[in-house]
Amino acid sequence: MSVLTKQAPGSAAALAEQSGGQRRRGNSRRTNQRSGYLFLLPWFIGMLFTIIPFFASLYLAFTDYNLFTEPNFVGLANFQVMFEDPRLLQSLKVTFIYTFVSVPISLAVALLIALVLNRGLQGLAIYRSVYYLPSLLGGSVAIVMLWRYIFGNDGIVNGFLGLFGIQGPAWVTDPEFALSTLIVLNVWTFGSPMVIFLAGLRQVPAMYYEAASIDGASRWRQFRNITLPLISPIIFFNLIMQLIGSFQTFTQGYVMSGGTGGPADSTLFYNLYLYQKGFTEFEMGYASAMAWLLLMIIAIFTAINFIASKFWVFYDN
Repeated sequence: MSVLTKQAPGSAAALAEQSGGQRRRGNSRRTNQRSGYLFLLPWFIGMLFTIIPFFASLYLAFTDYNLFTEPNFVGLANFQVMFEDPRLLQSLKVTFIYTFVSVPISLAVALLIALVLNRGLQGLAIYRSVYYLPSLLGGSVAIVMLWRYIFGNDGIVNGFLGLFGIQGPAWVTDPEFALSTLIVLNVWTFGSPMVIFLAGLRQVPAMYYEAASIDGASRWRQFRNITLPLISPIIFFNLIMQLIGSFQTFTQGYVMSGGTGGPADSTLFYNLYLYQKGFTEFEMGYASAMAWLLLMIIAIFTAINFIASKFWVFYDN
């Protein structure tokens, strides 16, 4: 018969055992920390390739630098010239129109499609993949070239309008319509927010809808009073991400206009003009100042959305 003995709390053996347990826990904690830092190592290495250009551009924003000579410090001169540059003001106008028109429409279409798919269609994975695919390809050169062909003078859109005796405009080369074609392209790439909306809709408890149906609530009231409040954090996330992405649009305007921002600067996005200044005209100091202005614009609109979110975003505690 074995006898189990228990050490007195204040005995030397009990203190030694307690000390040994603390050492083992400390060693385990240090091992976990080392593992965590090891997994973070690629991110730290990547930051070295980001943080150096980040601060370098901040310095160059206050210089006159053309890539071939030493930077010449000019203070705030680049920022003063900005607000007298008509093409920069035009690029801001184009970017703002593109962002504030395409983002709400894109989010509305994405939410609508997500609501349809959330009704339990057969082959949901196939539909989800089909709708998500444009998001992967929408910013590529090939898709923008295809879009340019679709809206060309003899493209598919004008060919379709011709069936009804309608003479379509020169969508790509007409300043009145060129930006609209790119807005349609951005709306077409709604797949990414749609997938996120669909995931959010799947998390809404069905019992809320059942209770609302028993109380006689219509589908619209269920959507307005149940669905929208519960997925408002998802809407907020998609809004922020889409705003940031739209302000940084470059490829669509570059390919559609051949790098000029035409016709008549109607597709001169801010990033495209920044590229022209930095890598075509070699005014790298001015381009760096433009980059920091864009950062401030994005930060301001992001901050405004965070402040406004207190009034319409609801978190389930």
